[in-house]
Amino acid sequence: MTTIERARRHLQAHSPALDAVLAAAVLVCMVASSFVDPHGEHGVTWGVRTPDALSLVLMTFGAAALVFRRRVPMTVLAVTGTLSVIESLTGDPRAPVAMSAVIALYTVAASTDRHTTWRVGLLTMTVLTGAAMLAGPLPWYAQENLAIFAWTGIGATAGDAVRSRRAVVHAIQERAEKAERTREEEARRRVAEERLRIARDLHDVVAHHIALVNVQAGVAAHVMDKRPDQAKEALAHVREASRSALNELRATVGLLRQSDDPEAPTEPAPGLVRLDELVGTFRSAGLHVEVARTDHGTSLPAAVDLAAYRVIQEALTNVQKHAGTEAKAEVSVVRVGPNVEVTVLDNGAGEDDTPDAGGGHGLIGMRERVTALRGTLTTGPRYGGGFRVHAILPVKTRTSPAKDSV
Repeated sequence: MTTIERARRHLQAHSPALDAVLAAAVLVCMVASSFVDPHGEHGVTWGVRTPDALSLVLMTFGAAALVFRRRVPMTVLAVTGTLSVIESLTGDPRAPVAMSAVIALYTVAASTDRHTTWRVGLLTMTVLTGAAMLAGPLPWYAQENLAIFAWTGIGATAGDAVRSRRAVVHAIQERAEKAERTREEEARRRVAEERLRIARDLHDVVAHHIALVNVQAGVAAHVMDKRPDQAKEALAHVREASRSALNELRATVGLLRQSDDPEAPTEPAPGLVRLDELVGTFRSAGLHVEVARTDHGTSLPAAVDLAAYRVIQEALTNVQKHAGTEAKAEVSVVRVGPNVEVTVLDNGAGEDDTPDAGGGHGLIGMRERVTALRGTLTTGPRYGGGFRVHAILPVKTRTSPAKDSV
């Protein structure tokens, strides 16, 4: 907080005392001015004239009214204006009671709108100047009468300028606060999206490889005594799957490192170019998988390529987990107009043929990935048994690749 801001808040907190000091200062100025004769032989002369009792009373009441100028500005203006008219009609020589009315008019202009300022300001100028010119003891063209007109105009103009400046400053502060709130909300949204994306990637990696490890470990345990060679082969697959899981976990968690960290992984995100490798891991685990592709030569954005890969990976993992040992799966990747359609079918040979029946996040993660790219995902049982996963992904997407890549 700057020194000016602290001073402003301090003055606002002590505004009644400040108004009392202002009222006393105005009273001193009015009394001092009442002893000055601007028409002396040698110009402005001090002490030639003295105010009468009525003038002193009017000045005192006018200054006292200024103590309440912030609470009831219109009332204070009416009181000080009335006192100024009385002083103009009766004072001879006149005391400058109009000074208190100028301060009151300034307060009204600073605390109301421009329309009210114009209306009240013109009324005050007309009444005070007209009373002094038409009914006062001095000629209508006297400089004191013209001074009343000028000072009331200055008071209204100065108050309106202060009000306008306060409005501008308040608007700037509001915009700054709104921008700050927007930045904070955007930061929270980006953090939430990043956490969700990392959670999806971790789920896809862990679910896929752990499912393969589980299957191969079960095979190894079953044939360990009777067919040790087959058991060794299954354990080799376990080792390969676990190494692949560790590599992908390292790549995913590496996103949390600083950009200048030399240990941060630089391996590209998986895509359909690795589809044969992915299918091979499932075939080695005993799942019969057939692949049909008509998208050769199609260049996909990184986000779409990753989403297609993850959908196939998660769908095949669900087949491996839920469709039974005799399950068969079919994978197709087809380019249809501006979209790429990915379909995974299985025959549902197992008893638990509903993926994520236990409350997992596989289907939810697939749907979030596809929806983020403005695609569509449909899943459900097939007629006659089995399960179907069908994703339509637009080749051109407005989603930034960096947000959805591993």
